[in-house]
Amino acid sequence: MKQTVTQPERIEGVAVPPGDKSISHRALLLNSIAQGSAHVSNLCVGDDRVSMLRCLRGLGAQIKKHGPCPVSQAEECFEIHGVGADGLVEPTSVLNAGNSGTTMRLVSGLLAAQPFFSIITGDRSLRTRPMKRIVQPLSEMGATVMGRSEGSLAPLAIRGGSLRGITYTMPVASAQLKSSILIGGIHADGETTVHQPAASRDHTERMLRAMGAEVTENELSISVCTSDLTAVDVRVPSDISGAAFWLIAGCCHPNARVTARGIGINPSRTGVLDVLRSMGARIRLENVQEGGGEPYADLVSESSNLEGIKIEGDMIPRVIDELPVIALAACFAKGTTVIRDAAELRVKESDRIRATVDGLSRMGAQIEERPDGMVIHGVGHLIGAECDSFGDHRIAMTMAVAGLLARGETSVTGAEAASVSYPEFWDSIRDLQGD
Repeated sequence: MKQTVTQPERIEGVAVPPGDKSISHRALLLNSIAQGSAHVSNLCVGDDRVSMLRCLRGLGAQIKKHGPCPVSQAEECFEIHGVGADGLVEPTSVLNAGNSGTTMRLVSGLLAAQPFFSIITGDRSLRTRPMKRIVQPLSEMGATVMGRSEGSLAPLAIRGGSLRGITYTMPVASAQLKSSILIGGIHADGETTVHQPAASRDHTERMLRAMGAEVTENELSISVCTSDLTAVDVRVPSDISGAAFWLIAGCCHPNARVTARGIGINPSRTGVLDVLRSMGARIRLENVQEGGGEPYADLVSESSNLEGIKIEGDMIPRVIDELPVIALAACFAKGTTVIRDAAELRVKESDRIRATVDGLSRMGAQIEERPDGMVIHGVGHLIGAECDSFGDHRIAMTMAVAGLLARGETSVTGAEAASVSYPEFWDSIRDLQGD
């Protein structure tokens, strides 16, 4: 599918991104193995949610749609009847994580602790993404995990069982890797500790603690002990990664004021705010609240004069999903922006370094590809062009926002990729165009 975008004279409006995907996945998975029942509302939408629900139901999880939500007054929610630590059943067919790396890695941590055999796979893209990073620690804990290319690639065949607690130093800062180990760790026979090279998203730790798990933190190290979980109701905040597109549209357009409503502002996720503010973006928080251990607020972005900066080191794990659209913002900044230490972008749904450089170059950006990042020389304007999503939802949305900021008409081929995480994205684009 191809979508076209043009630059409006003014961008003003309110956008409400879907529920945070990271929190949604953890709320579904952890409540499924807890004692008791819970209602989870404002879940993420799209194919990734379908993938997690499909895998959990394939393991016997009791999850059904319920609406309206009796807890949060949302239009709909999911009611989960936890089966406890020992209540999952051996799947009768292969589990399919679709395009969701979060689903594959978190569910693999769960499968490693189960006393049965299972196979988990994904679509063509997911089957090319690195899985050795979870296979190694789960194997050290006592699970038998096999995959293609010596355990590096899915499908993964897992014979779980009694796990032992380990101390593991992570080779990369990855919330998915950390979460996979911690989920296995709550079933292990001793304390499990992970040492991170840099901080990563802490949604798993927060939710485990809220559900009664014994979780301790010491700077970059997190430990968990054998724990039985108690189900908790969760209203999922809206996704800050989804909000990033509207924040950047607001601060880069010369005549704009955009509000992203109800956005999660967990400190481990606000790297994009820190980066944009370092560049000079005018972004403020309104209506700050907290629920279920997760803070959220309305974010208001206005036309700004941006400056180029360096984005590297410990900041990269905090903005890894937002880097393509941050590169777009850098095109409108004065001076040069350097992104490095981000080789992880090459093994996402697409090679996001190459895809970002390709699309923005077509629109007149002065952007250079590097092995682990990009160098962007601000030009202050872009020209509409034909761009490709490369089948990647974040690339599709980045090029669409570029179209809001570029002179002339921009077309995005493979625009349907946005539905993976944000099915209503193109409706919001049309609203902000004034259509």
